[in-house]
Amino acid sequence: MSDLSGPLLSVRGEARLTVAPDCVILSGMIESSRGSKAEALGSAAMSLDSLTADLAALGGVALGVGTQRRPLTWSAQSATTHVERDHDKKTGRYEPTGQVTAMVAVVIEVRDFGTLDALGSVHASHDAFSVRGVSWEVDGDNPAWAQVRAAAIQAAIRKGRDYATALGGSLHGVEHIADVGLLGSNGESGGLRFNSAQVARAASGPGGEPDAPSLDPVPQELTATIEARFTATGVSLAGN
Repeated sequence: MSDLSGPLLSVRGEARLTVAPDCVILSGMIESSRGSKAEALGSAAMSLDSLTADLAALGGVALGVGTQRRPLTWSAQSATTHVERDHDKKTGRYEPTGQVTAMVAVVIEVRDFGTLDALGSVHASHDAFSVRGVSWEVDGDNPAWAQVRAAAIQAAIRKGRDYATALGGSLHGVEHIADVGLLGSNGESGGLRFNSAQVARAASGPGGEPDAPSLDPVPQELTATIEARFTATGVSLAGN
């Protein structure tokens, strides 16, 4: 038990750390327009088969429970279709064009950045496939998270010491370390947790064009923020 005779000092500590990403996620879409729903779906299925065959040639596999950390994985959603419409100047309405478009969302995750150049070539060779977004990410179990969280605690301790010194005393004990917002006025916390965020998601490409994604690894900034409450001892306001 800490000595509660001294004042309580509540502070917030924050730390940031820039690290290399662990993976990149490409969110894309296969689109195919044909004269009927069946033809559009068939064309989209062929495009998907062709794309995944090229990914398999690079060592890629379908995403599954046992393949989440493989160097290259892909997943595809069920196809959706819609009737194409265009503005009719005579009627002023959007009328069917006679074409049906089938769309299949495809997500590609890459952990082996040595395949990125080849992956760019695969993307360029498939006209029906466009990349809509590129996201560089850091794994939740990356050791850098522990480093930045520890640094946030040390930042809070330094700030607490500054406050105690300004009062003519020193830190005596730790009352709480908590995630931001968990320290209420009664001093209760939800446990030792950290508020951390991954920053710097890459844009799809220059000018935001989905057909020109940037595949240059983007460093990621990890942030940890904690709230801490300390007891101080030897505090004196004499002469202040």
